[in-house]
Amino acid sequence: MLRVSKIKLCFPLLTRRFASFKARKKSVIEKAAVDGELRVFIVAGEVSGDNIGSRLMCSLKKLSPLPLRFHGVGGSMMCKQGLTSLFPMEDLAVMGLWELLPHLYKFRVKLKETIDAAAIFKPHVVVTVDSKGFSFRLLKLLRARYNQQHLENSPVHFHYVAPSFWAWKGGESRLGGLSEFVDHLFCILPNEERVCREHGVEATFVGHPLLEDSSVRTCKPQESKLEGLSKYSLPSDSTVISVLPGSRLQEVERMLPIFSKAMKLLQDPFPNLLTLIHVASNSQVDHYIGKSLHRWPVPAILVPSGSTQLKYDAFGVSRAALCTSGTVAVELQLARLPSLVAYRAHFLTELFIRYKAKIPCISLPNILLDSPIIPEALFRACNPSNLALILERLLLDEEMREKQVVAAEKLARLLHPLESGMSSKLVHYSDLDSHRYTPSNLAASTILSYAKR
Repeated sequence: MLRVSKIKLCFPLLTRRFASFKARKKSVIEKAAVDGELRVFIVAGEVSGDNIGSRLMCSLKKLSPLPLRFHGVGGSMMCKQGLTSLFPMEDLAVMGLWELLPHLYKFRVKLKETIDAAAIFKPHVVVTVDSKGFSFRLLKLLRARYNQQHLENSPVHFHYVAPSFWAWKGGESRLGGLSEFVDHLFCILPNEERVCREHGVEATFVGHPLLEDSSVRTCKPQESKLEGLSKYSLPSDSTVISVLPGSRLQEVERMLPIFSKAMKLLQDPFPNLLTLIHVASNSQVDHYIGKSLHRWPVPAILVPSGSTQLKYDAFGVSRAALCTSGTVAVELQLARLPSLVAYRAHFLTELFIRYKAKIPCISLPNILLDSPIIPEALFRACNPSNLALILERLLLDEEMREKQVVAAEKLARLLHPLESGMSSKLVHYSDLDSHRYTPSNLAASTILSYAKR
């Protein structure tokens, strides 16, 4: 009787296992193989995301066993990799809480347009890059649509650049909800992966995207890198400052006039002052800066986007940099160019940041190094006289300058998975080794490995 009862107990379990095996869903790669292509719907909403997205697309094309087809939203760099953008990426490039309010209706329209386009495209993989406000709403609504349609093989969702949960009070507690609509998160900072996994979100630390710029590893301050700038005939006795006002129109409109007044104040102590104004890959920003140039108080040269080498050539001949807070602060630090980070926003956004932020610094190098290596002029302190005062010191104080240059080495190690003690990640992926490591290669390899599940 005991043996018979055991058989009776085991039979339903065996039946369920057999049924489960029989009804096993195809992996994403298997479904893509049947379709004859791997369809990737990819969305980026700003210049830095366009850069990351284009490199990821390039890596996917190199590593994928199947032909690829892309659709979504991106900028000029993603379009060079084969994307036809649904609408101009600049339509999504808005930052801040109150700054967003006038654009809410347009955002809803663009969100619906993007969701409908994704449904028609029928992707195997969906990738969103940064711009978490738009990206997370998109992924959440897409997942809800799949569930309503009871899709057997719904697309897998990846988000590149983890939200800065570490910067805000209660930020970590909101991570758990991401797993409902994000299948895998690509982190660009150390320790983010561990915290995400602790909150139930699959994640991989792929390294910071700026590590892919080979010039970052070679550019040194005050090198004579004039190849790309030779046509401008820079006077040898010039005091050169790189000015980087931002990549979004709203921040450039706010910051450029402040920067202009600061340069005017620097004319007396530095009569041979020359500025290199870096223009982001944004047509609206390009137009605004070009229109504003006639009011710029000192000689200026516009450094167009599109050439990494030209950008680092400009860094190489600069004595210092003035930038709006953002990814560029990391870029300047890795380029060993002493810098000042500035930031202003709508006064209500500034109040919100003061109330909700749990970190004293705003620039990423200072946060990661846990030290105010880079001077910051934030909110009311971001005024022309204060900027001019700090820049004058930064141009003349060799000890202050050297601290930033030395700190760059430590920052570079922190941003690299191999050098920050996470090299075991690369061993996990059979088609990627340490010699071919780049952040985008690791992200692409993770997508393809996940798709084989």
